[in-house]
Amino acid sequence: MVVDKARNALVIAAADDAALQAGVCVGMTLATARAIHPALLAVEADAAADAALLEVLADWAERYTPFVGLDGPDGLALDVTGSAHLFGGEAAMLDDLVARLRRGGVEARGAIAGTLSTARALARFGGAGARVVPAGGEARAVARLPLEAVAPPETVTALARLGLKRIEDLAERPRGPLAARFGASLLDRLDRVRGLAGEPVSPRRPLPACTAERRFAEPIGHEEDVRRSILAMAGELAGVLERRGEGARRLELTFFRADGAVRRIAVATGRPVRDPAAMARLYREKLDALADPVDPGFGFDVMRLAALATERQDAAQTGLDRQAEESEALAELADRLAARFGPRRVQRLVAQDTHIPERAAFAAPAQRVGGAGAAKTGDAAAEWAFHRVPEEPPPRPLRLLDPPERIEALAEIPDGPPIRFRWRRALHLVRKAEGPERIAPEWWRASPDALTRDYFRVEDEAGRRFWLFREGLWGYETASPSWFLHGLFA
Repeated sequence: MVVDKARNALVIAAADDAALQAGVCVGMTLATARAIHPALLAVEADAAADAALLEVLADWAERYTPFVGLDGPDGLALDVTGSAHLFGGEAAMLDDLVARLRRGGVEARGAIAGTLSTARALARFGGAGARVVPAGGEARAVARLPLEAVAPPETVTALARLGLKRIEDLAERPRGPLAARFGASLLDRLDRVRGLAGEPVSPRRPLPACTAERRFAEPIGHEEDVRRSILAMAGELAGVLERRGEGARRLELTFFRADGAVRRIAVATGRPVRDPAAMARLYREKLDALADPVDPGFGFDVMRLAALATERQDAAQTGLDRQAEESEALAELADRLAARFGPRRVQRLVAQDTHIPERAAFAAPAQRVGGAGAAKTGDAAAEWAFHRVPEEPPPRPLRLLDPPERIEALAEIPDGPPIRFRWRRALHLVRKAEGPERIAPEWWRASPDALTRDYFRVEDEAGRRFWLFREGLWGYETASPSWFLHGLFA
């Protein structure tokens, strides 16, 4: 038995068949139950553990349909529309579900009906066994059920004083007096239980845009079998996406083990994808890089590949466009690296509209996603379109020091290029210098003490090339400008 505290006493919250046969009933105090049968064993209720178990069972139940919701503290609601035929019909599906739960040590009762309220009432108050209600037979199926299926205890007590004990008794009474006495909510619940009004099922997880799955007569566990199944499901999913004119942006692969364990593996893409080989490669990279490998146990009896998020993807001919092919290959490489190492570890630099070198770019995920601060979906090469003369050296280095390092420099004239400088205790004699490239502070966001910079490209006697700048205009902004080393040319 399971006992819980209520009204300053320990009350029976749940009892097994042996306790019920001994005369114990739910709601009885523990003292009364022990008086009836002193050898009864009782444990305290653990709501958190019960909720965790129900979540595990909900994950397991997704092998029947992805549309699974929680129904109270001890129930599950499944929308099996369109999936019952995979199990040989609704009756066979319900029998298989209840039998599997019982083999796992979970006593369960179930029902399938046209509305959720009807199925709930039959499962909770219809007695042992599984029932399937034919279409239009909801009212007849629930007619003999007690009023606890539609009303709270205090209302049931008041209705019992009027001689109303079953749903059929309540359904035969005039609705006006009932609504005036007990409220319209009672009639609403009555209509839903009798199948006259619908009630939606709230899924506990977002429903995928489309899915493909494989059910195996014998559980599989070999790596090659798993990979072939992934490729086959990806091909089926690609066909659905192509008919819809969409591509997947987020995929989820679910493994249902024969012992009831469930494992989900998700991957994201930087652009819409519907190529089966590309999807399979993403999951090959992801599965190979998992710190906690997928354990097949006694094998997988169901596998499901779902597209959780999709975007429009128009057909394009890339055979004559080399640049488009290279962009597509780069995007696929970014997806594969992100699948292996994680999306935050694969980044790209995004150009910004500013002349300040350290603000000219910021690192964003290489997978191009929307939203504020994310990488744009346009051509990356166009973002970095600098005006550069062919065969001329780059005007700025690719490697910048963050932050710029202060150096000691000496110039022939205050506003001229340096003739020598000392950086990290090493003295460099300047053989050639080019500049200055003047960059003024951005007035719309610069701090009051921001100074103008004069940048120089210099080369020392050993052929090493540096990017220096003098901070502050001599005689205008400061009397003693400071020198900094900002970058190194390769």
